[in-house]
Amino acid sequence: MSTLDTSIVNVAIPTMQQQFGVSTDSIQWVSTAYTLCLGVIVPTSAWLGERVGLKRLYVISLLMFSAFSALCGMAGDLNSMIFYRILQAIPGGVIPVTCLTILYKMVPREKIGAAMGLYGLGIVVAPGVGPTLGGYLVEYVDWRLIFYINVPVGILGAVAAMAILPRFPGVAGRHFDLPGFVCIAVALFSLLLASSEGTDWGWTGYRVLMLVAVAVNALALFVVIELHSKEPLLNVRVFRHWAFVNSLILISVLSIGLFAVLFYVPNFLQEGQGLTPFNTGLVLFPQAMVMMVMMPMAGRIYDRIGARWPAIIGLALAGGGTLLLTKINIDMTRPELIGWMCIRAAGIGMAMMPIMTGGLSVLPASLTSAGSAFNTIAQRVSAALGLALLTAMSTAQQAQFMADRSSLLQSQGPAVDPRIFEMQQQGPDGLISLWQELSTEVSAQSYSNIFLVSGLLTLAAIGLALFLRNGKAPRGDGEPVEIG
Repeated sequence: MSTLDTSIVNVAIPTMQQQFGVSTDSIQWVSTAYTLCLGVIVPTSAWLGERVGLKRLYVISLLMFSAFSALCGMAGDLNSMIFYRILQAIPGGVIPVTCLTILYKMVPREKIGAAMGLYGLGIVVAPGVGPTLGGYLVEYVDWRLIFYINVPVGILGAVAAMAILPRFPGVAGRHFDLPGFVCIAVALFSLLLASSEGTDWGWTGYRVLMLVAVAVNALALFVVIELHSKEPLLNVRVFRHWAFVNSLILISVLSIGLFAVLFYVPNFLQEGQGLTPFNTGLVLFPQAMVMMVMMPMAGRIYDRIGARWPAIIGLALAGGGTLLLTKINIDMTRPELIGWMCIRAAGIGMAMMPIMTGGLSVLPASLTSAGSAFNTIAQRVSAALGLALLTAMSTAQQAQFMADRSSLLQSQGPAVDPRIFEMQQQGPDGLISLWQELSTEVSAQSYSNIFLVSGLLTLAAIGLALFLRNGKAPRGDGEPVEIG
C-alpha cells in the first residue's frame, strides 16, 4: 500500500493540476513532498520499532496511513494536498522497514526465501499495478479514489495484524540519536531534492551543486557520529559485511531499471502513441502479473539453492529484456512491447528477492533493523537518483537530436522535398504534424539509449552476483517471540 502510492498518484497529476488550477512545476510537489518526507522518516523506523514495539508500530502506522490517505482524498487545494501528502509519508516510510524487520524476527531462516518472495510482491508488483489501477480510477471514476482506496485496506490490515502477528516487546529507555538523525535527514533530503529538481534548476546550477555538497558532507558526518555513538540511530557496521553491501548494489541496479521502465514506457505510450492512462496501464499490467508469479517461485528456489544462480539468471533476463526495449518506436505493436517487458519482469521477479534475502541473511539478529532501513533507503535513493540522471541524459539527447534533424530539414529545402514546401504554405499550423512526428522520433531514440544504458548496467551486475552465497539457506529459527 505504501509502495503503491509512489506510482498510482503520478497518473492523477494532470487531473489534479487542472482541478486545482496550478502550474506544472507546482503540482509536481504532490509527488516530490512525499518522496522527500519518506527519505527523512525511514532512518527513524529502526529506533521507533525498538522503542514502541514492532507490532504496535506496524498497527499504528497502518491506521495513520489510512487516516492521512483519507485527508488527501478530501484536499481542496494544492497546499492542503501537499501538507497531507507529507503526513501520509510519515507512516508510509515506517511500514516497509517495520514489515521487513518483523519478517526476519518471525520466520525461520531456512524458510525466509519463501516469505521474502511474498513480501517482494508489494515492493515490485505495486509500482506495476499502480498505473493500471490509477488510470482506471482517474479515467472512469474519480481521482480522489486513489487515496480513499487505502482506507479499507489499511483498516483490514491493522485488524489482521492485531489478531495474527506475534508480539515484539519494545525496549524502554533507548536514547534517540538526535545528531545522527539530523545528519542523515539533511543528507537524504538534500540528495532527493537535488535529484527531483535537477532537470528544472540545471544539474550544474549553484542550487543543485550546493545540495549535493551538503548531502555529501552530512552523510560523512553521519558515519562519524554513528561510529562513536553508544546507541546509534542506524548501525553503520552493517557495511562490514560484504555480502550485504553487494546486495545493496545489486538491488540499486534493479531499482533503477524497474523505475526507468515504469516512467519512460508510459510516457511514450501516452505522448507518442496517444494512449489513455487506463489503456497505458493495461499494457503495463501483464509484466506485473509475471512478477507476481515469479516472486514466490524465486523465494522457494532461494531456500533450496541460495541466491547466486537465481540472481545470475534473473539479471541476465532483466538485462536482455531491457535491451529489447531499445527497439521502442512509434510503429511497435502492443504485443511486442508486452513481450519485451514480460521478459524483463521475469528477470526482476527471479533476482530481486534472492538478492535482498541473501544480503540481509548474513547480518546478526541485532543488526536486522538497521539492515532493513538501509535496504529501503537504497531502493528509494537509487530509484530517484537513477531516474533523475537518466532524465537529464534524455533531455540533453532530445535537444541534440532535434537540432540535428532540424538542420537536415533546412538544408534540403522545398526543391528537394515538395511536402515541406506545401506545409510551409499552410502557415504554422501546417508544420505541426511534422513537428509532432519529429518529436516522437526523437523521444523514441533518446528512450532507446536510456534502455541501452540500463540494460548494459544490469548485465554488468552479473559479475557481482557471482559473489552471492550458493547453497541451501542455513537452518535456525528466528528470535523467540511472545505470541499474543
